[in-house]
Amino acid sequence: MAPTRGTDSGPVNQLRSNKPGNAVQIIGRSSSLYTRVPLVVAHELGVPYELAPVFDLTTADSAVYGNNPALKIPSLRRAGSVLFGAENVCRALEDLSESRRRIVWPEELRSDLSRNAQELVWHCMAAQVQLVFGTIIGKLDNIYFTKARAGFEGGLRWLDEHCKLALEALPAERDISLFEVTLLCLIEHLEFRGTLPVDPYPSLVAFARTYATRPAAQQTAYRFDPPPEPVATEAR
Repeated sequence: MAPTRGTDSGPVNQLRSNKPGNAVQIIGRSSSLYTRVPLVVAHELGVPYELAPVFDLTTADSAVYGNNPALKIPSLRRAGSVLFGAENVCRALEDLSESRRRIVWPEELRSDLSRNAQELVWHCMAAQVQLVFGTIIGKLDNIYFTKARAGFEGGLRWLDEHCKLALEALPAERDISLFEVTLLCLIEHLEFRGTLPVDPYPSLVAFARTYATRPAAQQTAYRFDPPPEPVATEAR
């Protein structure tokens, strides 16, 4: 089920109940790698949310980012409080959920391999955003991004080689894990933005194809948020 548009402040997912003001607000972008992580978790846990899109990532006005002083997304606004960061938002969504669904968090990973896998997913996510913002939005091309790309490709190679073992190391008693959600979001964002080719990473692509069949993944597919309609001015 695709997001619907709220009357005042943007897309609202169809999980929202009929109670007014029941949805929390996630500040981010439908095209954002980091924003999609809590959007998937919200759908998996059945937590109502309203997406407040950030249309211009070049702005330095912290109010646009939910008053996040780091000028980053996503943030979660609820009951007069704001929470910063994708993982923090995911944990808050679990707190808000009435579901008994089992999420495996990074601190539950016990083997070095599984911990390394989650670390490298975080690294590759950061590198992806760095390359998108620097080379696609900023049109930059220098040795700094050359090294970032090399490290990005190295991380993806390692993940591709160890993907099967990392997944097998996850607790069997789970509904979702942050590792799986972040890995899905990373691989699909690569395809969405075309930053790096995914063909060299068949294990990662196979995982993403399978995980993308989940309803929560389908309902949060990457897209560009339509800009707000200009406010009509009354003719004099």
